[in-house]
Parts: sequence; structure tokens; C-alpha cells
Amino acid sequence: MRALAVVAVVVAVIAAVIAWRSRPALEPMARPSADADVTGSASGSADMLVVAVSGHVRRPGLVRLPAGSRVADAIDGAGGALPGTDLSTTNLARKVADGELIVVGLAPSAMPAASIGGSTGGGGLVNLNTATLEQLQTLPGVGPVLAQRIIDYREQNGHFRSVADLRKVTGIGDARYNELKARVTV
Repeated sequence: MRALAVVAVVVAVIAAVIAWRSRPALEPMARPSADADVTGSASGSADMLVVAVSGHVRRPGLVRLPAGSRVADAIDGAGGALPGTDLSTTNLARKVADGELIVVGLAPSAMPAASIGGSTGGGGLVNLNTATLEQLQTLPGVGPVLAQRIIDYREQNGHFRSVADLRKVTGIGDARYNELKARVTV
């Protein structure tokens, strides 16, 4: 009986070692070099994005990602969210834009106005190219549906080149545009 117990323990130890060695390995993303252009053009690859990730992440700072990456990829590139961080209100599937600020685990009201991703710091204007759904909804007459249309337009057509491009978004007529143009920037 003892021999059978010893064999069972040896088999269990071998199985544990095999399971431990076959686990997936995490590879940290390389940080961009100091002489690299943050737009990715100096590295010779226009297919790379650089986003800033701050808030409740392990390594806040700049993260280099392939074009088409999502918010979840940016958070992973910053070492992942800290334990206990509530990500339930974060759209992890949203595509990121080059130069965007992604704030993890902090409500927009908890951040200074100049640090909110949609703000430029110049008069509290909302940046159409980086604003989140919640930030767009702070604009007069913009609810969740219209805010989502603005984001959808941005994802389908690329960055807004001028504030006037806002007129191309379904649901924004002349009156709404005139109300918004002084409160937004690109």
C-alpha cells in the first residue's frame, strides 16, 4: 500500500512540474527608445501607434501598439490593471487612436480637466479625435447615441481633420453644429 502511495506522490509531482513549465509566458512590450518619434514615423513603421496609459495600471506611461489595437491591448501593454481596479465601465474593445490618453480606473470627475483624454487644456475643449463616449456626452445636445455616432465616424473614417468634419456625422445638422463648434477641437 505504501509503495502505491509513493508512486502516486511521484506522479503528482511530475505532473505539477510539467504543468508549471508548460504555462504561457508573458513577454513585456519593449519601450520606445528616447530618440524614436512618438508617432512611429522614426521607427520606419506607420503601422504602430503610441498611446499614453495612466491611472490604476502597473506601469503607467507610453505604450507602443500595432495599428488596430484595442483598449485592452493598451492596458496589457502597461502591465495590466492593478488588483481591485473596476474595469466594468471601460470599453476594452474600443480601438485606440495614436496619441490617445487612456485613463484606467479613474472617473473623469476625479481627474483634473486638462488631463481628461478629450480635453486640450485650452479652455476645456473636447478633442473629437480622442474623446471617450462619456466625454462627448458632456457636450450640449450630445447623448449616448450621438456620441457613439461620432466615435463610429472616427473609427470608420480616421481622425477628424477639422471641426467642420463634425457635420458629416449623421444627426448633426447646422443648428447642432453651430452649438458644438466652439466647444470642440481636433
